[in-house]
Amino acid sequence: MLKIYIISPFPDMLNSSLDESMLKKAVEREQVEYNIINLFDFLDNHDRIDDYPFGGGKGMIMKAEPIFKAIESIGTNFNKVIYPSPDGRLFNQQIAMDYSKETSLVFICGHYKGIDQRVRDSIVTDEISIGDFVLTNGELPTLVILDAIVRLIPGVLNDYDSAKTDSFFDDLLDGPHYTRPREFKGMKVPDILLSGNHSEIEKWFLEKKIIKTKKRRKDLYIKYKSKDNGE
Repeated sequence: MLKIYIISPFPDMLNSSLDESMLKKAVEREQVEYNIINLFDFLDNHDRIDDYPFGGGKGMIMKAEPIFKAIESIGTNFNKVIYPSPDGRLFNQQIAMDYSKETSLVFICGHYKGIDQRVRDSIVTDEISIGDFVLTNGELPTLVILDAIVRLIPGVLNDYDSAKTDSFFDDLLDGPHYTRPREFKGMKVPDILLSGNHSEIEKWFLEKKIIKTKKRRKDLYIKYKSKDNGE
């Protein structure tokens, strides 16, 4: 079972999402355990979780002490501490695969201008970005990362093999999919998909994936071709 600890000043932002869809089913199928840690539980009296930055500048910084206390409350039952940050390593499918094999993960959800650098230097093991843009909170990227991780844990999806055909699994984008009816507003399902010839269907689908990847993601296509040629 993968144990996930999420340190956040706004737990309700997480609860609603974790109680839906595959994230919820992962708990029901005893593959994942979520532990949401409210950062405000680690304040003394009228203290606050943020303060002005030393050296001046705009914005507020999340203080180190409450985060350290929250981490200490977990004990030593974790392998990685992940801090979603726009200046972190760009998240991808391989990272999701690696995280899905862990037994425990801790996420620190940042706010304002971020967290005290001392937390990043001494506690955080992985800084992860979901793209070149800035959000108002760390809960959203945490949920994005979690969703990508959890679905890769065997036993979470009804059919794990379906994940193996997703975009990025083999350095290719996913191909076109169709379902009933066979014809809709004059648009027909390709005949090959109705042929029952599974080997030819696989060839057709791979060709479509290659064509799409070459057109939309030249970088992935080059990576795929280099592996295909054994380079």
